[in-house]
Amino acid sequence: MTSIYRTYLISLLSVFFVSLTMSYPSKVAAQELIILGEHQYKAEIDLMTGDTIAVVELRDVYCFTRKHFRNKRHEKEFYRMVRDVKKTLPIAKDARRLMTQAYIDMNQMTEPEQKVYFKKLEKELFAQYKPRLKRLNYRQGKLLVRLVDRECDKQTYYIIREFLGKRRAFFWNMFGKFFGVSLKAQWEPDGKDKELEDVCIQVEQGLI
Repeated sequence: MTSIYRTYLISLLSVFFVSLTMSYPSKVAAQELIILGEHQYKAEIDLMTGDTIAVVELRDVYCFTRKHFRNKRHEKEFYRMVRDVKKTLPIAKDARRLMTQAYIDMNQMTEPEQKVYFKKLEKELFAQYKPRLKRLNYRQGKLLVRLVDRECDKQTYYIIREFLGKRRAFFWNMFGKFFGVSLKAQWEPDGKDKELEDVCIQVEQGLI
């Protein structure tokens, strides 16, 4: 990856992670816990009987057919895709967690405190993610922008435009186009990203 592309990707993601801090409200509700053996479970109270009922959330179960490759080239491309997802998906998921936690923190602050917090967070994010972003190649950088849309359900361009202004969003998008990176890239799990979506799910489920 060229040094100018690295600079672009690192700067963009730093701006993006910070802009996420105000993008979505948190859905946090107080819940009771019950202890059964060594495990804790969320609990609800039956209004009719007054009984406490444990609520156990089961993860989704997905079934995939055995992968058949057309040829050696297809097999190589598939496992390269798996490696790219394993490298970039955790960063996209970090963006979602950071967004939620930062919103909770900033909700309890005054406007001057938020500005101080915002600057500190930007510095910390740059220090934390710069080494990881520098290790991404061109293909992985493009994938990361789309995976962020998958995790946050909002395109990078519109997040930046909403919180940093139209000019900043326009600048980053135009600059990205020089490298073939569109900040308006959408995740299409039922379209062109179908195979990638299947890979993401399998990685999340620990199947590959």
